Order: sequence, then C-alpha cells, then structure tokens
Amino acid sequence: MSKREQHRVHVLTQVQHDRLRAAAAAQLLGLSLRHLRRLLARLRRQGLAALVHGNRGRPSPRRLTKAVRSRVLTLARTTYAGFNDHHLTEMLVQHEGLQLSRRTVQRLLRAAGLGSPRTRRPPRHRRRRERMPQAGLLIQMDGSHHPWLEDRGPRLVLLAAIDDATGRVLGAIFRLEEDTHGYLLLLRQLLRRYGVPGAVYTDRHSIFRAPARTQPTLQEQLEGQRDHTQVGRALTELGIRWIAAQSPQAKGRIERLFGTFQDRLVAELRLARACTLTDAQRVVDRFLPRYNARFARRPADPTSAWQPVPDAATLDTICCVKSRRTVANDNTVQVGDRLLHLRPGPRGRSYAQARVDVHARLDGTLAVYYHGQRLTVHVGRRSAQPNPPHALRGRTAPPTSTPRHERAAVAPAANHPWRQFGRFARRQEFQAHEVTFSETR
Repeated sequence: MSKREQHRVHVLTQVQHDRLRAAAAAQLLGLSLRHLRRLLARLRRQGLAALVHGNRGRPSPRRLTKAVRSRVLTLARTTYAGFNDHHLTEMLVQHEGLQLSRRTVQRLLRAAGLGSPRTRRPPRHRRRRERMPQAGLLIQMDGSHHPWLEDRGPRLVLLAAIDDATGRVLGAIFRLEEDTHGYLLLLRQLLRRYGVPGAVYTDRHSIFRAPARTQPTLQEQLEGQRDHTQVGRALTELGIRWIAAQSPQAKGRIERLFGTFQDRLVAELRLARACTLTDAQRVVDRFLPRYNARFARRPADPTSAWQPVPDAATLDTICCVKSRRTVANDNTVQVGDRLLHLRPGPRGRSYAQARVDVHARLDGTLAVYYHGQRLTVHVGRRSAQPNPPHALRGRTAPPTSTPRHERAAVAPAANHPWRQFGRFARRQEFQAHEVTFSETR
C-alpha cells in the first residue's frame, strides 16, 4: 500500500474505535462525509484490500485521444489565444465541433501551463474551525518576519510549528531568512521529539509547492506533473498530507501565536540582551517549556495520533536537499565549490555519464546514491584554475597581470612578423618608394 493509503487506514481505524469523529476524519483526508462512510463500510466487508483502487495501473477508457488533446492546445495557443476557459469551451463547441466540458478544457490547459487571462474568486463565507481531537493529527507551520532583536542585531525570521489540538509549540528555530533548510531542520526536530503527524497546514509559499504561474520544465511536461519542492518531497516520503491555507485567517492559530511571541518573546530577548542568532536561539529554547506550561491545553481525546518515526538513517535521507546530477567522464560530480570523486564500483566499473542523486544533508555532508545504493566518494575542493600552465612546468605562480583596458599601447618592432604583412608592409613599401624617388630627384 502507498503512504496515502496507509494514512487512510490509520484515520479510518481511529473512526472505527470511536477515537475520531467521522466529520473530522473526512476533513483530514480531504473527502466528503458520504464517501468516508462508503470507505468504512467497504473496509468492514473486504478488509485492507478495499482501500486499493481497482483501476490502478490501467488507463481510463474515457480519456481523450492524443489527437484531440493536441488540437485543443494548438487552438488555445493560436486561433483562440487569450480566450478564458468558458469562452474557449464555447468556441470549440460552436466552430470546431469538439463537445468538451469546461472542466476538461481547463484541465488540459493547466496541465500544459496555460492559465486563464482573467481569474475571479467569489467571496466565501468563513466560520471558526474546531480543534482536532487528538494531538498529532494536524500541525501548523509558518514563518514570522519581525525585528526580533530590535536594533541590537540582524533582522531574523522565526520558523515555528504548533499542534492544532493542544496549542503546544512543537519547535521554533531562528533563521536569517525563510528558507528550505530552516523548514527541514524544524521538520526533523519535531519528528525526533514526537513522531510523524497526520497532516501539515501551511501557507502557499513556494517552499512548499512550485508556483502555479511558472512554466513547467521539459521533464515535468514529459512526466505530466509538477515536481515537488524539497519540503514537499520530504512530506510526501513521510506520508504526511500537506494542506494549503487559502488565507492568513485560515491558519489563525499560528498567526495568533506569532502575535503573542512578538510581545512576550521580544521582551525575553531584550531582557537577555540577545544580539546574535545563536543568542536568540538559546533564549527561545528556554522560553518554549514555560510557554507550553502556561498556554497548552489537553486534547479532547487523550489518545496520541503521532505515528512511529523512521530510523535515523532513513530520516537523514528524507530531511535533506536532493538533486539529480550527471557524472563527468573523470567520475566526478561538482556541487558548488566541492568536487566529489566517485570510487570505482564493483569490478572496477566506471560511473561516467550516469545519473546519480546527490543528498546535501542538514549537517553539511554530501552523499551520492546510484539506484538507491550509496556510493563511496572522496570530497575535495575545486581549484579556480584546474590545470595552471606554470604548475605543469614546475614554475612559481606568475605575477598578477594588468587588465587589458589598462595596458599601454605598444607598437610592434620594425622586424616584427606583423610588419611583413598587411598595412604595415604596404606602408613600409610606400615609404621606401618615397625615399628612392627623392634621391633620384
């Protein structure tokens, strides 16, 4: 079973044992209440096999043909360029004879990276959302840009995670900016302390998902889906569902937390005279236990929903920055200013031109994987000039040369080869003729 199906089994089991209400479970899984009840009935009759879709691996018999999809995209880019989704659908029905629904046309255009020229979102009625009943079912994460050190130090960003059921602050990390490395550190921190949560609720920052308005790469177009960001990939590998908030008010619990921190924590930092990032992190580590003892509350259901965390080795391979690289012909992989020399494989095999995965871990180390197998590497530094001529000839380094635009113009000597060709030779020949003519006169 996939991570998503395992997560469904875990939530449905909680509903069967009356530890979680069906409405809360449907919201957590992103399903309607009616469909959730269907899954519960199917789970009682057929067991775990009922949650595996029967059409997995089979193409849909109702899908559009490749020719129709290509024709719709060509018309959207040429004849009907600039038409919105509704208008384009009407034109396809009236003038092209393509009986397609607006949703089908919209799905084709979005998959190809074509957005609507005018987007409208009607106002929605908002109401207060009740807390989750169990600790670990939903975690809210966000970053706060605020002058935490006032005028004593640099402007920092506080990344924090709070449990929706208890209001307990699970972790807080100060960073110089809101970056991927900071969120991975925060994620690894709460995984080690508590376990794997059911879902994470954040804003729609580009750290969590690729911007919808950016054009997909060629590889994404071939695969038919957008690539995950580093944080999104880590959440997917852990089986954590990511929920995007549509407004700051939707994740009001952590927004109110930052409002409290900007009052109490700023005063604590001022009292401790913190002026660096290290000092600020030391203060917030002492502040969190006192804050949780004062403001955290008991969940409605005392049963914990935290799931077991993977072992340390697996956790290091998940909470890291992964990139796909091509090995050079000399069995090296360049990552920034570091050069990774790959050791020979079994029977002295070479990895030249192979596609490998480079893991930049949070502790600064690098690891290279080929088809899931970690390779032995030697990490070195890339020199500014790989093969300097003076080093090959055993001489000392030459003095620093003067920039070309600052060099003085030097005329070539009279016997220079350049003077034997072109305008220099013709000028010398003309001058020689003038001398001979003057002597003759």
